[in-house]
Amino acid sequence: MKIFFKLFSALLIALSMATGFYACNTPEEEVTTVDEVSPEILAKLDALGFNTVDFPVVKHEDQLIIENDISLNVHELDNIAQGIQQPVDEHYSTHNLVDGTPRTINVYVNSRFLQKYRDATDEAIRRYNEVDGFSLTFKRVTNASQADIQINPSPWWYYWQDILGSAGFPTTAGDPYNQILMTREYYDGVTNINGLATTIAHEMGHCIGFRHTDYMDRDFSCNRGFDPERVDPEGANHIPGTPTEAEAGSWMLACGSANLDRPFTTSDITALSTLY
Repeated sequence: MKIFFKLFSALLIALSMATGFYACNTPEEEVTTVDEVSPEILAKLDALGFNTVDFPVVKHEDQLIIENDISLNVHELDNIAQGIQQPVDEHYSTHNLVDGTPRTINVYVNSRFLQKYRDATDEAIRRYNEVDGFSLTFKRVTNASQADIQINPSPWWYYWQDILGSAGFPTTAGDPYNQILMTREYYDGVTNINGLATTIAHEMGHCIGFRHTDYMDRDFSCNRGFDPERVDPEGANHIPGTPTEAEAGSWMLACGSANLDRPFTTSDITALSTLY
């Protein structure tokens, strides 16, 4: 019994030291807690067509994580609700888009990431920049102050809430969402640079206004039974020329292995060049 107690005590000390070491890297997050999501917020998200049943909404202060990878500020919900049309299983976009095109969007990768994140970002950028007729140009910069989009490590609580990463949608002012958060506990182990590039390209897609290709039927890519999402008369803007059914291989599918490479399909390219 004494041996067990000593081993248990040693384990507690080790865990405390590990927690302390991590907290030293992110001191501002030591007291981070996940807040309760009010019924009013859930009602607004349901009205927008987000799935709040299969993917519990996580709230910290004013930040919401929806469907496991979409970041929204609670104060933006009323603005997002305006002018969006009914969603179907096609490529579709948010109401707010990036304006001022043609336009260059600078992307910064936090120096705390391994080199492979920068390599994967370069590959994601290459894919976007090679789309004919696409009026946005992405460029990786080494100075965070120059960036329109920063790719940063997620806060520690993402991992404990099973959130792999997040991004948001363009602002009402026509700027891309300014941050992609990635959970290193998941992505540091990715061995396929092209798979990691697909994940980064996916989050960049959210930043410029793309919704999940299959968010009305996540069984298509997530391979498990989900309750049907609530379809509000408003929702998401269908992009003309894209399929009327969920498309295998699309870079904006909701689920997929982090090592799986999904370069742009023909319909993805149509969506990109039509929207921008």
